[in-house]
Amino acid sequence: MAIVTSTEMFKKAYEGGYAIGAFNVNNMEIIQGITEAAMEERSPLILQVSSGARKYAKHVYLMKLIEAAIEDAEQSAGFDLPICIHLDHGDTFELCKSCIDGGFTSVMIDGSSKSFEDNIALTRKVVEYAHDHGVVVEGELGTLAGVEDDVNVSFEDSSYTRPEEVEEFVSKTGVDSLAIAIGTSHGAYKFTADQCTRNEEGLLVPPPLRFDILEEIARRLPGFPIVLHGSSSVPQEFVKIINEFGGKMPDAVGIPESQLRQAAQGAVCKINIDSDLRLAMTASIRRHFGQHPDHFDPRQYLKPGRESIKAMVRHKLVNVLGCAGKA
Repeated sequence: MAIVTSTEMFKKAYEGGYAIGAFNVNNMEIIQGITEAAMEERSPLILQVSSGARKYAKHVYLMKLIEAAIEDAEQSAGFDLPICIHLDHGDTFELCKSCIDGGFTSVMIDGSSKSFEDNIALTRKVVEYAHDHGVVVEGELGTLAGVEDDVNVSFEDSSYTRPEEVEEFVSKTGVDSLAIAIGTSHGAYKFTADQCTRNEEGLLVPPPLRFDILEEIARRLPGFPIVLHGSSSVPQEFVKIINEFGGKMPDAVGIPESQLRQAAQGAVCKINIDSDLRLAMTASIRRHFGQHPDHFDPRQYLKPGRESIKAMVRHKLVNVLGCAGKA
């Protein structure tokens, strides 16, 4: 495997009609499950670290774990699998600088909570430093609702991306990719029941993504890589297992995978997935404890948790993102 920027990944993804999976990492088992799946499917990969993950595991631990996964894969895969290490939702220049100086090959600066002018100024400052150090930058226009790590935005404070602003933003900042808001949302509770309809089984059906906004942005920025945050699908089989074995996740609902696949076939080159990783591991661990109440060795329940992560990621790479075999 090789640590790279996302530049070549995105170029191939745009031309090939697929997206790269950007998976959030927090510990060893999650990193192992993701990288093993990518290796077996020969898929390019973005491992992304949030501010919350850096606080939890520390930057140095996460970097060493990723380096270990790369070394392990090189010994068994027999080919170089491209991996980009990305900062997810950096909110200050200082945080982005720390990650750039610490070996990340890509950073996101999220100035979406600021005015349009202040977002441009902050993003441009990060871009200048990053590009001087060979690192690429993702910016954001529009504000996603939801809760995930240090990101907490109410539905009332969210807003769709305004297509008429994207050309000026990209031109004045020099960003390499742009995260937009077209109806995705952070966390496992992406929509309230009032925002959804219910199908014949009584399950919530979320409102459709605003593909009209995506298409207009793509028209204004031809060939430019677009990013979707908050794109976990919240698989109901995981929610069911969690609830069956003592959890409490009523009305958890995500983005339909068919809509994510449609987005990946267009201008969207990077799709972020975090909550689905958490759900896969938590469902596996809850079931393990329910079936083996005598177990107390972390290896006994973290191993199936890792396997659940791996299986879920393989499904995303093959059936949702379309990037399997593209490394």
